[in-house]
Parts: sequence; structure tokens; C-alpha cells
Amino acid sequence: MNRVSFVMILCAVALAAVAVFSGETRTVEAVTCSPIELIPCLPAISTPPKPPSAACCRKVKEQLPCFCGYLKDPGAKPFIDNPNIPKVASSCGVAHAYPPKC
Repeated sequence: MNRVSFVMILCAVALAAVAVFSGETRTVEAVTCSPIELIPCLPAISTPPKPPSAACCRKVKEQLPCFCGYLKDPGAKPFIDNPNIPKVASSCGVAHAYPPKC
């Protein structure tokens, strides 16, 4: 009888753990910070600029956590510090996040 009780308690704990760790929980995916990921935005920051594509907006949103690092990187800073970037951020619906607060 003790063995049955132990198995039932173990099953209850396992079910509780599944309930806690599923459903409403969300995982945050790691972002690979690479300025090359923003290549779809080149037409939007070139002169004359074109409206940002859907791919550009996806990448801007994805790469937002990386912008502070890009601004500190001499190789990436000219791309991120471009005067058209605020327009791209606004068009992509992330104007509130640019310029980043580092």
C-alpha cells in the first residue's frame, strides 16, 4: 500500500509540474546579435530610402535587444546610427524603442 501511495504522490507532483510549466508560460528565444541580420533593411536606410519591407521590420524587431551593442561596435555603428533608422523604426512600429536606452 505504501508503494501505491508513493506512486500516486509522484504522479500528482508530475502533473502539477506539467500544469505549472505549460499553458501560459512563455520562453524567450535567444537573439543572435549580428548586424548582417539587418541586411533586408538596406533599401530602407539607403539614399533615397524606400519603405521598409516586412522582412526588414521582422529583423528590426528581432534585433532590438542588440542595438546598444551595435552602437558600441565601430563596425556596426554607422549602420545603426544612420539618420534613416528612426524612420524605419517608426514605420515598423518600434519608434518607442529607438534610440535605445543603453
